[in-house]
Amino acid sequence: MAVHAIRSPSRPRQTADKRYLAAAHDVTRYVAPHIERMLWGKAAGRCEFAGCNKPLWKSCVTQEQVNLAQKAHIYSVSNDGPRGNREISKHQLNKLGNLMLVCHTCHRKIDAKQDGGRYPAALLQRMKAAHEQRIELVSGIAADKKSHILLYGANVGHHSSPLNYQEAAQALFPARYPAADAPIELSTLDGAFSDRDPGFWRREAASLARKFDQRVRERLAAGDIGHLSVFGLAPQPLLVLLGSLLGDIVPADIYQRHREPQTWEWPATAPTPPFETREPIATAGPPAIVLALSATVTHDRIISILGNDASIWTVTVPTPHNDVIKSREQLSRFRSLLRPLFDRIKVAHGQTTPLHVFPVAPVSAAIEFGRTRMPKADMPWRLYDQVNARGGFVFALSIPNGA
Repeated sequence: MAVHAIRSPSRPRQTADKRYLAAAHDVTRYVAPHIERMLWGKAAGRCEFAGCNKPLWKSCVTQEQVNLAQKAHIYSVSNDGPRGNREISKHQLNKLGNLMLVCHTCHRKIDAKQDGGRYPAALLQRMKAAHEQRIELVSGIAADKKSHILLYGANVGHHSSPLNYQEAAQALFPARYPAADAPIELSTLDGAFSDRDPGFWRREAASLARKFDQRVRERLAAGDIGHLSVFGLAPQPLLVLLGSLLGDIVPADIYQRHREPQTWEWPATAPTPPFETREPIATAGPPAIVLALSATVTHDRIISILGNDASIWTVTVPTPHNDVIKSREQLSRFRSLLRPLFDRIKVAHGQTTPLHVFPVAPVSAAIEFGRTRMPKADMPWRLYDQVNARGGFVFALSIPNGA
C-alpha cells in the first residue's frame, strides 16, 4: 500500500521555488541572486540608460512600491539577438559587466533592432559606466557635506542672468552635494530693467536686501542652513552688496562662471597668477580702491570722478583678463590679502571717510570682496559700476558704516 505524503499549508510556495531552481539550470539566461543584488546596488535602483534615471522601485503615477526593473543584456544571450554575443565569452553573458538595470521602455528601445541599431555595445557600456560612477561619487560623499545652493542674478546691461540650478548642483560635486532639490533664489525676475535705467540700483539693492532677510537670514537664525554654495551673475556693485550681506559668519563656497570652457566647475589644474597691491604715495585726497582683475583700469578714469588728488589703492594681477580666477586656492589668497589692506586704508584715511570702490573683477572676486567687509570696523563704501553707455564709471550704491 502506497503511502502519500500530506501537504502542509506552506507547500504552495514550492511552486515558486521550483521555478527558481529550474532557472538556475538554464545556463543561458540565469542571473545569480548575488549578481542581481550587486546590479541593483551599483545602479541605485535607477534606470541606467543615459538621460532616463527613472526610479525602478515605485510607480511614477501612484508612487506605490513596485519592482519595475529589468535586466538588459548588453551582448545578447542568443547568437542572433541584439548586438549578438561574439565579442564575449558565454561565461560572462550573465555577469555584472554585461548587465544593465533599465526600465521597460529603455529595454525595448535598446533591443529593438537585431544589431542594436543606434545602441551598440560600446555605447551601452559607456552609459553603464557613467551611471555607476556617478552613483558611487554621490553616495560616497560624507553626510556633513550638504550645502544649500544660493542663486542671485540681475541684468547686466541688456543681458539677463543665465543661472541654472542643475548646472550649479553639478558644480558642487565631489566636495559637497545639494541640501535641497531647489535653490535659495534671490534673483530679480523682472527683466525689463537694466543698470542703465533710472532707479535700477535703488530697486535692486532694496530687493536683494529684502529677499536675503526673508530667505537666508531668518533660516540662518533658525539653524536651517549650515553651509551655502553661492552662484552670482549680476552687475558688480550688487555682487559686492551680496557678499557684504553674507559676511563671513556663515560658511560659504563662492563659485565662478568660467568662460573657457563655460562651466561653474573649478578646473582640476590651472595657473594662478599672483596678486599685486599698489599703494598711493600721498593719502591726502579721497580714497579709492580699484579691483583691476578682469581688465586694466587707468588712474585717469578714477581722477575724472574723484579729482586730481584721489588716493588710489589698487589690487591687480600681471595680466588682467576675464578668466583670471581659476581655482578655489586663488580666490582664498585674494580674500586673505584684503583684510590687512582695508586696515591700512583705514589707518591712512580714518574710519568715517567714505571709501570709493571701483570693481572690475570676476564675479567670485566681487562677492568675496564684499564678504571680507566688517560692518562695525570698516569705512563706509561707495560702489561704482562701469556702464559704457554712460561714458564710464557711474555711482551705483552705498554701504554705510554698520551695514
